[in-house]
Amino acid sequence: MKVKEIMSKDVACLTPEDSIEKAAQLMKQYNVGSIPVCSNKMINGIVTDRDIALRSVASGQDSAQTKVRNIMTSNPTVGNPEMDVHDAAEIMSREQIRRLPIVENNSLVGIVSLGDISLEPILSDNAQDALKSISEPTGNQM
Repeated sequence: MKVKEIMSKDVACLTPEDSIEKAAQLMKQYNVGSIPVCSNKMINGIVTDRDIALRSVASGQDSAQTKVRNIMTSNPTVGNPEMDVHDAAEIMSREQIRRLPIVENNSLVGIVSLGDISLEPILSDNAQDALKSISEPTGNQM
């Protein structure tokens, strides 16, 4: 099965100049935990709810004034719509990410999440394996 068959195609994006407050509002509006950061549909980064909590709120930054570019993860790992879903799950497991932006011709065309993968009965084992790897602690524990 190809990623394009299960990915979400209607993806909200932020610009690097948007505020962290706007990022949080979009996450709430769309009920998501991450949003790609793009310039003209080209992905520059990704910002997650964890980025907001740890890189902004925990350090006392003003969410209305601080720009997304200051807390986003630059050059995120991406996939392409023609890749096999098993390969996407492997990348997500290896990189310990829950969402994989999907890019075609340097433009963001969708995003696939562990939730998308787990909804397909034949792929649920891949989602479970990826989640197990994502949930493993890294060397940077508090």
